[in-house]
This record gives sequence, structure tokens and C-alpha cells, in this order.
Amino acid sequence: MKKMIIFATGNQNKVREIRDIIGDPSIEVLTMKEAGVPADPAEDGSTFEENALIKARAVAELLRDKIAAGTLPIDVTDTEITVLSDDSGLEIDALGGEPGIYSARYLGHDTDYGYKMNAILQRLEGVPDEKRTARFVAAVAAVRPDGTELVTRGTMEGRIGHAISGSNGFGYDPFFFLPEYGMTSAEITAEQKNAISHRGKALRAMLELLDENKD
Repeated sequence: MKKMIIFATGNQNKVREIRDIIGDPSIEVLTMKEAGVPADPAEDGSTFEENALIKARAVAELLRDKIAAGTLPIDVTDTEITVLSDDSGLEIDALGGEPGIYSARYLGHDTDYGYKMNAILQRLEGVPDEKRTARFVAAVAAVRPDGTELVTRGTMEGRIGHAISGSNGFGYDPFFFLPEYGMTSAEITAEQKNAISHRGKALRAMLELLDENKD
């Protein structure tokens, strides 16, 4: 039986990371749009875990409906499909955990991340390094074919730097400083980032859970 993961996102940067982290060419990974199930639920949970589950459930429900109606635009014959979703964000201790679950929507959903980062740097002006601690958080939720729901969490610790630097990452990566590397998470390689990232940790934990919970 073939294995397919439908990831509840339209973010191609995120999907590229996910495919690299999974690293198994026998598992087909599609975005919800590629799979023909572009659900758009309101992410109104109060935690990363709740929001990840909201998205995974919405895509799984639409997937079931389209399979039952015979309107799914992809061939899923003899295929085990697992719906995955993540919700992630940046928590800055000096700002009381902001922007947190509102990271993507901070200062406006469509606001450029350069603008978001510069605004945060202004708020942190004069704050010493030891108080600029922060972390990326990711929660990954899965809905299996039998309806089983699973959730994992991963974090990447660091601090907010004093400038924006690097072009390898996306989102808030260019000002997230990693002391162990002496550079931002937008300056390290994709391989280095995937090994330590919040999303990498949560996704690998999820893959282990899925393996343990096989039918």
C-alpha cells in the first residue's frame, strides 16, 4: 500500500522543509491545495496544539467528503493517507511570550516579515543579550485514516539578535540567533536547521508516533 501525507499548508517553504525532514521518497507529501482539499478553517485556538488540530481536522473532513463523492482530483487507490498540520511561532521572553500563536498575524497577516522583525527589534532596544531569550515552537497534529488524532511539540531555543542577517531561512529566521552556531537560523544550512529546528523535532516525534500507532 502506498503512503501519502497531505500537509495542511500552502506554504511552499514549509513543505520543502517537511519533505527534507521526512527524507523518504516512498512517502508522497502533498500540500492541501495539491491534493485538492484546500480547507481554510478559522485558527481560533488558544495554543499551537489546538490550532494544528483545527487545521488537520478540517482537511481530513474535506478529504473524506471528496473521497466519498468521488471528486478528489488525485488517485488515492490503495493509498494510506495521513493528514498532518502544524502551527508554529516565536515566543520572546522579554515580550511576555509575544508574538506566540499570533506570529504570522503579528502587525497584520500580510505584513512583510522584515517589517515585523524591525518592529520587534525596536521594542527590544536596550535589552541585553541574556534577557533576549526566545524560542521557536511547533506543534504537529495528525489525523489518521481511522480518525485517530495525535499531537507532538518541538522547540528550538535561541535569542533575538540585534540585526537581521541571512537569507537561507524564512519568517523570523533572520534575527533568531543561535549561540551554538554563532549565527542566525537564516545563516546556517538547511541540513543544520532541519536537525535542530522546532518543526524537525515535532515532525520526527510525530513520525515515531505514527509508526507506533500503526493499524
